[in-house]
Amino acid sequence: MKPANMVCSRRLFLAAIPGICVAATKGSLLPSSVYRYADPTTEFPVFRLTDPERTSALPPHYARAVSRKENFLIYASDTSDSVQAYRLDLKNGQARLLTEAENFDPACFTLTADEHSFCYVDGGRLYSSSLTSLRPRQVYRAPEGYQPTCMSITDDGMLAALVERKGSHYRLQLIRMLDGMATTLAEGDEANDELSDPMPRPRRASVLYRRAGGIWLANLDGKQNYRLRLGDRQVAAANWSPDGRSVVYLNVPADPRKLRNIREFTPDTNEDKAIADTTQYACFERNADGSVFVGASGSKASPHVLLLVRAVHREFTLCEHRASDPAMVSPIFSPNSQHVFFTSDQHGKPAIYRIAVDRLVEATEENPARD
Repeated sequence: MKPANMVCSRRLFLAAIPGICVAATKGSLLPSSVYRYADPTTEFPVFRLTDPERTSALPPHYARAVSRKENFLIYASDTSDSVQAYRLDLKNGQARLLTEAENFDPACFTLTADEHSFCYVDGGRLYSSSLTSLRPRQVYRAPEGYQPTCMSITDDGMLAALVERKGSHYRLQLIRMLDGMATTLAEGDEANDELSDPMPRPRRASVLYRRAGGIWLANLDGKQNYRLRLGDRQVAAANWSPDGRSVVYLNVPADPRKLRNIREFTPDTNEDKAIADTTQYACFERNADGSVFVGASGSKASPHVLLLVRAVHREFTLCEHRASDPAMVSPIFSPNSQHVFFTSDQHGKPAIYRIAVDRLVEATEENPARD
C-alpha cells in the first residue's frame, strides 16, 4: 500500500486551488502576507509566511527550497491566475512571481545548488530559469504521451533525475542539463509499480527512488538497479545521509500499536540499524549534518511538529501543525539548521510556516567535511 505522504502533496495542492485568483505578470512583486503568532502549545513564536486564502507549497522535501544564507525560498502557489513558482524574500516578506507556465507542476521544481537559478516542469518540458532574468531555457522535452511526475537535481547541477509516466508505464530518466540528453535508468510497467521520489546520492554516481512500496538504488551508468534489503519494512519517507553513505528512513511497523521509528541503512554493507522511536511521525527530514530530525506527528491528540535529537533520542515539541493530513506538513530545516519550515492548512488553505530552532540546534554548514 502506498504511504500517505506519497499521495498527498500534489493531490492536495491541486484539489485546494480556488476557481478565481488574482492575475499577475512574471516578475511582479506581491506585498508581504507574513503573520506572527504564539503557538498555543509551546508559546514559541511562529511565522505564517503565505496567505492561507491561497494554496501554497514548498518543493518536495528532498529538493532545494531555502537559500544557504536564508535570504529567500522558492514555493508554488495559485496566488496568480494559475499555479506558478514564486520567490519569497525572507527579510521583507515580499513574493516575486517567477514563471508564466501553462501547466506548472508543484511536485517538479527545485532551486539549484548555486542558487542562481531554479528548475521546473511545464507540461512535458523541463526548464531551467535564472532567478534574476527569469528567462527559461528548455532543457528536455518528454516524448509524446509521457508526463514528468517528480524530479530532483544533483548537487553539481549537471544532471536531473526525472520520473515520467505514460499510462501505467513509469520510467526513471537521467537528464544531462547541458544538452537534454536522456538515459533511462529504470522502468516499471505494472499498475502497482509506480516510480517516484528520485534522490541523487551525494558524492556517488547513483540515485535512490521509490518503487512498488520499496526503496531502490540505480547506478547512473545503468549497470545496477536493485531494491534495498529492508525486509518487509514499510517506508513512509527516506533520504540520504549528508555524506551519502547511508539512507535514513521512517519505518512504519505492521502492528499499529508499535511506534514508528527512524532507521539507517548502508547500501554498501547491507547494514540496517535503528536510530530512534518517534511520536508516530507521518513524515520527517534531517538537518544538514544529520544530528537532528524534524517530524510531523500523525497523532490527532497531539498534532505537533517535533525535533528529535539523534544523540540522546530525545524529542522536543516545537509547535502545533493541526493539518488535515499530517503528511502534507513535510517539515524541512534551513541549510544552517536554524529554522524549520513546514506546510499546514490549519488556518484555511495550505500555507507555509517558519519557526526558529536556533536555541535548540547548533548552526551547521550545508555540506559537512568531505571524506
